[in-house]
Amino acid sequence: MTTTTTANPLIAGARVAGTDVYNTAGDHLGEIYDVMLDKQTGKVAYAIMSFGGFLGLGEKYHPIPWSVLDYDPQRGGYVVPLTKEKLEAAPMYDSEGEPDWEDKAYGKRVHDYYGTMPYWMM
Repeated sequence: MTTTTTANPLIAGARVAGTDVYNTAGDHLGEIYDVMLDKQTGKVAYAIMSFGGFLGLGEKYHPIPWSVLDYDPQRGGYVVPLTKEKLEAAPMYDSEGEPDWEDKAYGKRVHDYYGTMPYWMM
């Protein structure tokens, strides 16, 4: 995906949380819950997108490789090339616990699902 540039290409992580996520058809899929940063390289590894649930109950969290997101200034949100069905079948976790982020096999499954190169290999 190409990244749309704006006057200031940098954004604070705290401002990313809460940003809406849409698919290319314009459907609202959810919002960014958090971002995961690689402490060693400083690279943004994943956007954690919240999806589903109601009033915070039953919420599912989907790690999406950062390279999949494309910021659209007209929407004021990120666009991903995913249908709701593809997102529902994607690797995710819930409020019961996060995955083991150090597990490269888990990270590879996430990247394989989205067809991206793992961030630690770029």
